[in-house]
Amino acid sequence: MHASLSKRLKEGGFLLLLAIGAYFLMALFSYSPDDPSWVFESAKQHADNAGGVAGAWAASVLFMLFGKVAYVFPLMIAWGGWLMFRERDDQQHSVYLRIARWIGFVLTVLSATALASLRMGGVDSLPEGPGGITGDLISSSGTAVLNEAGAILLLLTLLLVGITLFAGVSWLAVMDGVGGFLLNVWRQGVGLLGSLAEKRQASRMKQERQEVVKKEKQRKRDKPPPVIEKKEPEIRTSVRVEKERQMTLLEPEPNTELPPLGLLDPPQKSGKGLSTEALQALSGQVERKLADFGVSAEVTAVHPGPVVTLFELQLAPGTKASKVTNLSKDLARALSVVSVRVVEVIPGKTVIGLEIPNEYREMVHLSETLRSEPYDRSKSPLTLALGKDIVGEPVVADLAKMPHALIAGTTGSGKSVAVNAMILSLVYKATAEEIRLIMIDPKMLELSVYEGIPHLLTPVVTDMKEAANALRWCVAEMERRYRLMAALGVRNIAGYNKKVKDAAKAGEPIKDPLFKREPDPITGDLPEIPDLKTIPYIVVVIDEFADMMMVVGKKVEELIARLAQKARAAGVHLLLATQRPSVDVITGLIKANIPTRIAFQVSSRVDSRTILDQ
Repeated sequence: MHASLSKRLKEGGFLLLLAIGAYFLMALFSYSPDDPSWVFESAKQHADNAGGVAGAWAASVLFMLFGKVAYVFPLMIAWGGWLMFRERDDQQHSVYLRIARWIGFVLTVLSATALASLRMGGVDSLPEGPGGITGDLISSSGTAVLNEAGAILLLLTLLLVGITLFAGVSWLAVMDGVGGFLLNVWRQGVGLLGSLAEKRQASRMKQERQEVVKKEKQRKRDKPPPVIEKKEPEIRTSVRVEKERQMTLLEPEPNTELPPLGLLDPPQKSGKGLSTEALQALSGQVERKLADFGVSAEVTAVHPGPVVTLFELQLAPGTKASKVTNLSKDLARALSVVSVRVVEVIPGKTVIGLEIPNEYREMVHLSETLRSEPYDRSKSPLTLALGKDIVGEPVVADLAKMPHALIAGTTGSGKSVAVNAMILSLVYKATAEEIRLIMIDPKMLELSVYEGIPHLLTPVVTDMKEAANALRWCVAEMERRYRLMAALGVRNIAGYNKKVKDAAKAGEPIKDPLFKREPDPITGDLPEIPDLKTIPYIVVVIDEFADMMMVVGKKVEELIARLAQKARAAGVHLLLATQRPSVDVITGLIKANIPTRIAFQVSSRVDSRTILDQ
């Protein structure tokens, strides 16, 4: 009951004060000096003020006392009514709060009138000035004691304190709010300017990109297509092939005639190569995939080969070749191929190479290489036909310059095919007088087909104990040849054979300096010293080196190490093949003396490092 009555009284008081404030405000705004009032006399009997005679009198008194500040007076009355209405009944110290508000009201009005008198004097038409009688009195007293600057500082302080007490305004909160507002405006302005700048920059970048794309399209339209060397490599046949086509009337002497090349199967064309249009499309795909990975490159030439196709890439300035190398696996995945090999340096060119495997592998026939001019032009009796390079040209090598070769690869990787191709290369290149073979075949299958050829120095060795004896004989033969070369004063087997041939042609054959003349036990006659003859090269072929190492181990390792170290000048060379290139098979002693190593696919990365060091 008490709460409801208090609420109604507050509401009634608020409405009453609001009406009083509105009446005073109406009277002040409709004030006219001609209206009859308490201050001025007028001949008019009727007031023009909107508040009537009472309003004219009230406005006259307020203007006389407070000057221009009188306009604030009704607003403060209405605001006080609103504060009274908003108070809670249980608010503590309500009496002290009301007293503080009245004090604030008085301080606000008095300080405002004094400030109006000090700062607005001479600019108002009111008879008592802009601050009224009250303002003139306070301002004159303040300036007499504090001068004008001190009086203004004091009056501003009292004005702020009065507003705080009356209206409950926190100036710190006001400054915080104003600062937050200004900061928010600043941020929005900066953000707006930034967004405008970003839009301008984006528009400029878009225009630049469009220009770059336009120029790039124009460049691609104008640039010539990559040079595609799709011609079949012309493997020129040798003079030997032409001679074999002619019929011979005389029977050749045994062991002096080379086997005819007609025994080998002729090459057959597969017809599954890519067309020029397909290679151009693949070139564009390579450029696009590299661009997807952030590498700008241009395909300048394409070299299709029997197994892989080589793309020559011209990298953009500042692009490292190692960046393309690191992307090899990603490129293989993107191009849907098994692997991609990057050739970082191509001698004589500023481009890098990208080798991509062909979808259809072309069969490489041995007859193509043996019929080729590079094989026939090679003067060495130890010429090996290794196949074709990536562009389809025949590749031959000289075993005398290697001088030993180690071949490794898992079962089915092509290791035995390579060994057989090398053996046939030797057989087709040199006669049995120029080269002799010692074959060791632990598997008893791979090399048994060569049984009975005139080049064999001994039947194919299949027993590993006999293999150790064969290697021991090779070491003894090497030592004997070194003694012969030392006696003749030559440095290698080629010089030895040349000197022996020259002496025989001159009719003065060289006698064997190592021959020991012992009298015949029956007749007592001394035998005649034999003439020296040319000595052939000896090639030791071991098909499965790992199996032999497991059986006869250390004995064979020492013999092979001695041959690898010293046998080159004596004309003894090694061809070792193994499918398990582990460190217990290819020991450090053997590996250090066999610099030429050929690796096919191996079973692990460790085996690859063992054979290739990478």
